[in-house]
Amino acid sequence: IFYKITKKLQNFAKFSEQWKPEKRNLILPNYFSNFEVFVPTDVKNLELMSLHSVHVELFIFLHAPWSLLCYYAEEISLRVPLQVVEAPNLNSSEQVLSKLSLPNPLSQDVPNPPADYYTCQFRTNKLQRFLGSDHQETFFKTTQRHQVLYEILARTPYGSVKKGEVGIDRLVSEQVFTAAYPLHQGDFRLPSPPVPPHCLGLRQILYAYWAQWSCWRRYQPLDHIREYFGEKIALYFAWIGFYTVWLLPASLVGTVIFLIGFGLMATDVPESLPLFIMCPICNICSYWNYSSICSTYKAGLLFDNGGTVFLSVFLSLWAVTFLQYWKRRCSVLAHCWDCSDFEDTEERPRPEFTAMAPMTVRNPVTGAEEPYFPEQKRLNRTLTSCMVIIIMLVFDALKVEGLCVCLYNMCVVCVVLLYSVYVLCVFPEMHRTQTKYEDMFILKVFIFQFVNFYSSPVYIAFFKGRFVGYPGNYNTMFGVRNEDCGAGGCLIDLAQELLVIMVGKQLINNIQEFFLLKVKSWWQKRKLNHQKKEEDEEEVHNYQEEVPQWEADYQLQVCGGLFDEYLETVLQFGFITIFVAACPLAPLFALINNWVEIRLDAHKFVTEYRRPVAERAQDIGIWFPILQFITHMAVLSNAFLIAFTSSFLPRLYYRYTRDSTLRGFISFTLATSPHTFSQQHHNASCRYRGFRDENGEYLPEYFHLLAIRLGFIIVFEHVVFFIGRLIDLMVPDIPEEVELKIKREHYMAKEALAENQVQTLTCHQSV
Repeated sequence: IFYKITKKLQNFAKFSEQWKPEKRNLILPNYFSNFEVFVPTDVKNLELMSLHSVHVELFIFLHAPWSLLCYYAEEISLRVPLQVVEAPNLNSSEQVLSKLSLPNPLSQDVPNPPADYYTCQFRTNKLQRFLGSDHQETFFKTTQRHQVLYEILARTPYGSVKKGEVGIDRLVSEQVFTAAYPLHQGDFRLPSPPVPPHCLGLRQILYAYWAQWSCWRRYQPLDHIREYFGEKIALYFAWIGFYTVWLLPASLVGTVIFLIGFGLMATDVPESLPLFIMCPICNICSYWNYSSICSTYKAGLLFDNGGTVFLSVFLSLWAVTFLQYWKRRCSVLAHCWDCSDFEDTEERPRPEFTAMAPMTVRNPVTGAEEPYFPEQKRLNRTLTSCMVIIIMLVFDALKVEGLCVCLYNMCVVCVVLLYSVYVLCVFPEMHRTQTKYEDMFILKVFIFQFVNFYSSPVYIAFFKGRFVGYPGNYNTMFGVRNEDCGAGGCLIDLAQELLVIMVGKQLINNIQEFFLLKVKSWWQKRKLNHQKKEEDEEEVHNYQEEVPQWEADYQLQVCGGLFDEYLETVLQFGFITIFVAACPLAPLFALINNWVEIRLDAHKFVTEYRRPVAERAQDIGIWFPILQFITHMAVLSNAFLIAFTSSFLPRLYYRYTRDSTLRGFISFTLATSPHTFSQQHHNASCRYRGFRDENGEYLPEYFHLLAIRLGFIIVFEHVVFFIGRLIDLMVPDIPEEVELKIKREHYMAKEALAENQVQTLTCHQSV
């Protein structure tokens, strides 16, 4: 791992003052046997630091010896190989095509595939039981070495422990260090002249077989990704790839339903649109003719037809099935990547939690003494955090309503100011593990983003035009008339909103993500090269040709984690499931976006980002419960959309009670303005949407339809939830072959431990 220290120093005394003993202990810990300082080419003598305004750059390489690796590998429960697993790890599509003896157009022969092993937790006293233990340089993987070094640096105090002055991350945030990162394995560019594929480095393999745009129709080399970036990042790419594949049937069905809507545009028009004079839809609007919305009315049939009911049921069941099969896939990957027991037994308490916890208790699972934070103290911190969350959501809700320009702008400002406080609310809650800490952070930020992103579509779908009143008795809020639906209806408004989000916003985000990162990388390199502009031109040219790996990596961007990547995709999942009744093409747009997103993310991690410290993970964390919540919300949302926003049920009611040809349906859905309203407007009567008489009272048809709508919602959600529950019961969480592998692995680990226990018992008896 390399650390870069960059300071403009006035004199050597200031340099000595900067590195106080307690901070110098973190840089020069006595448990490192090999410590090297690399001086850049532009600083030939450390005595130059005594000059005024000299820019000093020091790259420090930290190397852990074998004894230290063994000690911490046992301390942090690293898993090491016992025996090679012979059976290949195939995904479901590979298994189906293999059984049918059909060629697989998605597969590719990626060189140097990592082997799969039966593993168990490392123990120094049974070192000889592990495969490759006689080769100390290769026994621990590169990512495992990174984890050991980061574990040491993350837990080393440099100041007051009770104040949380612990670890390298806080030192970087305090700008004592400017960066801390493990090195990439060489350049990502392919060598020239070409070499055999098996001679490529792991980073070059990922670039050639994953990060390039030509790989868009190939399987992702997940084992190679895990080998280079760790399990947490590999699980993200496994999830988004799995989700993208499952979008294929959803987009196919949605496209077919959309095409059926084109046929209905010509055949399902109940009658020629009459010359109805419609009431103004706002205070400053004028009267309008119903026939003026002929094109809008026909466009509505693309989304508002019987096919959308089938699509809503299909997407609801698709979401349930997708999550169940992802759970299976995740269990397979967690076992193959040795993370099945990570959260239960192997994950250690966070360094900050360990430093600030006032007491210790015995872990009921592992039996080890661990730091403990009393629940009462955590409860107080949690309640404080929840109060900020509630205030945040109230302001965000007011912003959505947009009651007036002044109030809207005030709420927007409040949201921006409170957001910075909101995302920090998880910090003082003192969660024990990094997984729980990240889960709570994700949950709180997602709640805010959920309200922020979904409030507008929810308002259009379920509230806009619902509480308007009728001519002469319009409802108001704060003196402003409640907003009515557009001339084409609220479903058209919702479809337009979703098209803007699924097409325009996703396209802009991808373009921004690509070019913004390029601009940042260019600016970073320009800023660093500017520091060398006064050097001799020939020396600078030679330097640029032979940039050391640590300096080349320093010019790359810092990896900001996976939160934004997950958030973008999970919000997209919500749009295509919660509001699919209003936009059948949403799954297709999501599919196209994800094909681009996977390559953009792969390109960023391989070529633009510094290599992040590998992190272990058992699953995608709290994102899975969030997806389950969205799936349940989608069932209810689509039921209410079909029942109250679309015209499907009114058409069905009219077909069976009035006219099977739907002649006169438009007049049936329109009411006439009351006499009092007409008298106030020069005896000009007008029509408006509603089931009311000329006095503004509800007609019997309104209550008939209300009962039908509520009954439809109950039947719809019960049928979908029942079928979804059957799917959940029929599909086991863990495949049978994986269960056998888990039992085999537990047996082998138990056998090794038992042998060690017998040897220990014999030794004690001899004594």
